[in-house]
Amino acid sequence: MGDVNEKTLKIVIITHIGYLVLIVFGYLRDLLRALGIEKNALAFEKNRKGYAPLYRSFESFYTRNMYRRFRDAWNVPIASIPGPTVSIMERVTDDYNWSFRLTGKTKEVINLGSYNYLGFAENNGKRIDSVERAINEYGIGVASTRHEFGTTAMHRKLENQMSRFLGVEDCIVFGMGFATNSTNLPTLVGKGCLILSDEFNHASLILGSRLSGATIKIFKHNGNITDMKDLERKLREAVVNGEPRTHRRWKKILIVVEGIYSMEGTVVDLPTIIQLKKKYKAYLYLDEAHSIGAMGSNGKGVIDFFGCDPKDVDIIMGTFTKSFGSAGGYIAGSKQLVDYIRINSHSFGYATSMSPPIIEKIVTVLNVLSDEKEGKERINRLAQNTSYFRTKLKELGFTITGNDHSPVVPLMIYIIGTLPEFVREAHRNGIATVGVGYPATALTGSRIRFCLSASHTREMLDETLRVVDQIGDKLWIKYSKVSSRRSHTGN
Repeated sequence: MGDVNEKTLKIVIITHIGYLVLIVFGYLRDLLRALGIEKNALAFEKNRKGYAPLYRSFESFYTRNMYRRFRDAWNVPIASIPGPTVSIMERVTDDYNWSFRLTGKTKEVINLGSYNYLGFAENNGKRIDSVERAINEYGIGVASTRHEFGTTAMHRKLENQMSRFLGVEDCIVFGMGFATNSTNLPTLVGKGCLILSDEFNHASLILGSRLSGATIKIFKHNGNITDMKDLERKLREAVVNGEPRTHRRWKKILIVVEGIYSMEGTVVDLPTIIQLKKKYKAYLYLDEAHSIGAMGSNGKGVIDFFGCDPKDVDIIMGTFTKSFGSAGGYIAGSKQLVDYIRINSHSFGYATSMSPPIIEKIVTVLNVLSDEKEGKERINRLAQNTSYFRTKLKELGFTITGNDHSPVVPLMIYIIGTLPEFVREAHRNGIATVGVGYPATALTGSRIRFCLSASHTREMLDETLRVVDQIGDKLWIKYSKVSSRRSHTGN
């Protein structure tokens, strides 16, 4: 597991002072706008006296007075596929980031901001030729739900192939990864059930849990691994005490976790969680959105990485948007589970089914992963790139979090004002990356998130490390107390 250096009191104080300054100046600028001294670029509804606010007031305040200052470092438009390199479109602002205009120029940069783990983001080659043939044969889509006319031979082919790949009885696919969680969790649990959810779970899992009507309790995600003590304590309390007030036994207890946590780079302690779910007779819902393809010697996710039996995980969920370079999601498990979802899922009954060319791309990638040569080569290259990049960043003195095997590599910045400047400097020097801050993280959790790919060459990684090293010195963000000053290109 990666070492996590604790934030010093100095960093915490500076970070809070930075937010305080932004808030004070934000209220000052709102006052100037209200007095007509500063031009107001916002749209305000008139004649709303006596109405309750339609929008969350602080969220609106944060967006116009804080996020706007940094907006140029986010949502940068691109003009190419998000492969190992990407063409970003140059834009300028004449009104302090209220609006942008494109200059017509593009710049090719090394891309460490996309979830292209196995390098299948592409727009030419034999896999794309196969996708084109699928369009010619089946069209763009079937314009129907799976319950009606939306199930084709291609859908069943993918589901059968995916279930064999994962080593489970059956699988069901959906057209959208987010909806796979948000619409199917309510299918599995409801009133009288208990969900135990990791505190850093994805928004789709949170939404699905809330929509289910089940009682939700959050357990701690501690550093590099899920806090098993807190999870076990809540499991024990749930079994002993049952529902609040009535103390009836819970109809179901469902543990909801992710394989790789995309903001933290941490990996779930799956063997321990399986042990706990068996001990307390709970069900386990595992989201492998970021880990499928990216973890394990065979690319089968954290189940493969830990050598666990897939039958010990009750509900296996994943997406095709990251490692597969496509779209959609899946749920896999026992035939009884999948048959139940086919009948009761809102996505299966109301959403348009997955597009045939999307399916074809996924099938071609599954064929590669099943190939002993090319599949293993991509999986091993991703693992090598991950190990190399993480090791070198630590040697340079940066604070890196997450599991050493995770291709999601958070570099801690902490101070909010430094975050956008890092992104700008990286763009100027030919590196595309992602900055993440509050409210997506804790107030003092601002970070740069690098996403590694099997398609990155060693030269690309070395150039990235050179640029990041220079930025780190310029912005004073090498917080690690133990820093090797060896060259990042040395042995």
